[in-house]
Amino acid sequence: MTPLSSSGSPAATAAPSSAASPTRSVPSDSSWNPTTAPCRACDTTTTRGQRCHISSSSIHRLELDFPSREIPKATMSETSRPHCSYRNSSSSDHPEYLANPFYIGGDSYVGKIVPFLGQMISEGIELGRRPFPNLKGYLVGNPITGESIDFTSRVPYAHGVGIISDQLYETILGHCQGEDYTSPANALCAQALDTFNNLINEVQNAQILLDTCVYASPAPNVLSRPVDGGRRILRAAGMGGGATLNHPPARPRFGCITYGYYLSYFWANDERTRTALGIKKGTVDEWVRCHDADLPYTIDLKSAIKYHRNLTSRGYRALVYSGDHDLLVPHLGTQAWVRSLNFPVVDDWRAWHLGGQAAGFTINYSNNMTFATIKGGGHTAPEYEPERCFAMFSRWILDRPL
Repeated sequence: MTPLSSSGSPAATAAPSSAASPTRSVPSDSSWNPTTAPCRACDTTTTRGQRCHISSSSIHRLELDFPSREIPKATMSETSRPHCSYRNSSSSDHPEYLANPFYIGGDSYVGKIVPFLGQMISEGIELGRRPFPNLKGYLVGNPITGESIDFTSRVPYAHGVGIISDQLYETILGHCQGEDYTSPANALCAQALDTFNNLINEVQNAQILLDTCVYASPAPNVLSRPVDGGRRILRAAGMGGGATLNHPPARPRFGCITYGYYLSYFWANDERTRTALGIKKGTVDEWVRCHDADLPYTIDLKSAIKYHRNLTSRGYRALVYSGDHDLLVPHLGTQAWVRSLNFPVVDDWRAWHLGGQAAGFTINYSNNMTFATIKGGGHTAPEYEPERCFAMFSRWILDRPL
């Protein structure tokens, strides 16, 4: 999750990183599991009478993590409270940032947490708690809501892009009405959805135009021997010194987008990396990119939609964006729940442009809500189309039309 503060103040010093680091220039997405981040911008604005660039010198990013050793078992809503407390503490430590416009952002599953966290902050502001940031709005990309539309929208999307046939589409519509798509009771529906799942597994769900690749994440609670390829990578980089990974990921083919995820295991578990990042010895065991099923929390946040309504009704700005080639959380479902808020349309559906070409499509609603698609974007759009996201964010953060 990436809270953002748009300001003319100097940014906090970034954590050191290895030259061999596989990190990208945009935040990585949350691990995708249906049951269980924003771009930099380059533009200009006037802040406190000064002309300043919306770049790394004026976007102060706070990267927040889950304090697992402090909360061994918690609910989803409880895990958001330390984030709120941390931001409160950060404001006390750096009062010069308090007046800066403050935004919260996140992609994928974190898109479910962002509006809830925003509501916690807004309620604190209304109660007069101090210090609190100058919250102005939030942004979420291909966000999970917790509603069934997150899953059911995959069917019309897959049909629209030619992954499933007319016949299968009509069968699912005819027999799965009102069914739980993850565990249907209707036998004909279950059979049709099995066929559907087999077909969509033929494509990379996060970006349907890419080759299918091994997803570089370990199976939960499974110990396995380190892969030899991993040891070679460590030796070649001068890292490791015999380091052993208990949860080594599968190695994707070189050139797969998941290959960078694979490399991140060896980089993040190297002692020199941990020293550079200021991680105290003994506080963190082996780092893994994602835990599929063994995170110590209970899912008590069933739906995020009411928090979107609450925040935008209170005057906070919202940018909801979708990579248009995402089959995990298709833009069709996101558009559907945005429409369900029943906000009047202020600026109807149109293309937005970059370099004289359509970079996506957008629609503006009252209550300061903007929805936009990113042409060619996948499940975490900045990962696949950073330049287009760069342009979208820079315009939106400056309150300019896309």
